[in-house]
Amino acid sequence: MRIGIIGAGMIGETLARRLGQLGHQVAIANSRGPETLRDIASEIGATAVTPLGAARSGEIVVITIPERAVPDLPRDLFAGVPADVVVIDTGNYYPTRDGRIPAIEDGQPESAWVAQQIGRPVIKAFNNIFFKSLRESGRPKGTTDRIALPVAGEPVEARAKVLRLVDELGFDPVDAGGIEESWRQQPGTPCYTQDYQVVQLKAALAAAVWSRVPEYRKAADDAAKAFFRTEPNR
Repeated sequence: MRIGIIGAGMIGETLARRLGQLGHQVAIANSRGPETLRDIASEIGATAVTPLGAARSGEIVVITIPERAVPDLPRDLFAGVPADVVVIDTGNYYPTRDGRIPAIEDGQPESAWVAQQIGRPVIKAFNNIFFKSLRESGRPKGTTDRIALPVAGEPVEARAKVLRLVDELGFDPVDAGGIEESWRQQPGTPCYTQDYQVVQLKAALAAAVWSRVPEYRKAADDAAKAFFRTEPNR
């Protein structure tokens, strides 16, 4: 499968590396230009491209950048890209890093906001797992300690494609519903960075409480402050 990745941070690079190992054709982009990615692209067997090139590189496009950078993506990013190309959003909103985004603060799910900015539906996935777990903890299907990952968004056909990709990467996929349910896997919620198995993950998703979203966000943001002081682009 041909897959474009916009963003070369911890999750973006990890996904590019793992997907390349699985035999997918990966194109990867960042905000600084293809020339800054040629070494890593060569190492992992990917092609370094621009964001516009990544959006036109395949059947799946992964956007894995800080929320603050989403409005800076090219306005014509998906112009002419077929409607059946699936867009995955791995992003998370941290006010310390991203600045205050009023729509999200007022209750819009983070990935719903991203979809609105880019003018395309998105599937929220790979946002609640630490990059080291994504890189190192994939297991064959049927393994008893296999980590489960939630996948939320529409349309259903796009969600199904991402569920299959999660499985291929070595994780048990859990259908977490439409994009309006994606708040259940946002930073600070019970499932966030917990490396749960299927039963535990489903229980954690169900345990999330809508009225506590600001509390979840603050706890996650407070925990991330030191990290973002040393890694401002993550």
